[in-house]
Amino acid sequence: MLLADGFNRAFIGIGHRAGSNDVAVYDYDRCAKVLMRRDDMTQEEAYEFLDFNVVGSYVGDLTPIFVERVSIKEVMNEES
Repeated sequence: MLLADGFNRAFIGIGHRAGSNDVAVYDYDRCAKVLMRRDDMTQEEAYEFLDFNVVGSYVGDLTPIFVERVSIKEVMNEES
């Protein structure tokens, strides 16, 4: 399992999927907060850095997952 370096505080568990290796799972917003605190980034800078350099980095089947927490109502409203 690959871990995202420097984001231990944002680790929330392990993801399982049939036929695939288990992967580390991180809270997307907590990752941004780590960058804001650790690297003194603004919120906008943190999300931009996170999207481009962390979430956007595919390193194979063991690439971690970054979860954006939303409610089912939010998802259902987006589909309408």
